[in-house]
Amino acid sequence: MIFKGTATALITPFKDGEVDIDAYERLLDFQLEGGVDAVVALGTTGEPATLTIEERALIISRTVKKLKGKLKIIVGCGSNCTRIAAEECKRAEDMGADAALVVTPYYNKCTQQGLFEHYRSICEATALPVICYNVPSRTGVNMLPSTFGRLFREVKGIVGIKEASGNIQQIAKCVGEAGYGAVYSGDDGMTVPVMALGGVGVISVASNIFPTQVSKMTSLCLSGDFTSAAKLQLELLPAVDALFSEVNPIPIKYAASRFGFGDGSVRLPLTPLEPAHKKFVDDLLHAVFAVSERYRGASGI
Repeated sequence: MIFKGTATALITPFKDGEVDIDAYERLLDFQLEGGVDAVVALGTTGEPATLTIEERALIISRTVKKLKGKLKIIVGCGSNCTRIAAEECKRAEDMGADAALVVTPYYNKCTQQGLFEHYRSICEATALPVICYNVPSRTGVNMLPSTFGRLFREVKGIVGIKEASGNIQQIAKCVGEAGYGAVYSGDDGMTVPVMALGGVGVISVASNIFPTQVSKMTSLCLSGDFTSAAKLQLELLPAVDALFSEVNPIPIKYAASRFGFGDGSVRLPLTPLEPAHKKFVDDLLHAVFAVSERYRGASGI
């Protein structure tokens, strides 16, 4: 088990079109202070598809320098080319990462056997523990619970799955296939239900700006207090809606900019948050902090 609780899927802040490394390091400090258990650099939220090799290396090196030994460091290493994904995992390993998050191959639309061979080949190329990432709305391929179960049982190095299919029955089957300790929610709005079924945490977008709240919620789940955890989940749901009002990471980058982390910009083909959605995000962020009295004052917005 790489971590239990909350891992933040970090944004990559930009300023004037370039990586804002100062803002990124302040974001890392914010996560550490907020009590998260792990961070994911260069996941979907970190926009690795539009970062250069040099920029990705910079993000990994600064994350390791700041957080090694303090939080678990997971690096997104996915590709629709198995060889490239394996190379990215080996690079992350050499740079000091603790684990790799590897999305299912996109666009190619391989079979379930293809998924098995993809992950097996990657694990043969790296000593890093690998967390599978299933997000069919983005990739066009759905890893079935039976395929994940087979990988978990037969391939050394497969240690878990970030399940973002949105199908609670499928997620429950993944828990059943692999047992306690292997399934992480990939949707902020489903964290408590997934953990109630036996999941052990969340890889969260919302914790970029709400690390304390999300960490408290997962901690309550791990202690068995699902009633209190559900209350926090419900308090956060309006903000979760706002943070997914457009495709991730557009809204979270705007929201993070309101906290001083970057200028909110994204790289093409992504475009800035629409004006109507900016008001939606601002209003709902205010609402979350107004309802959540114990975190009042945490926001500068």
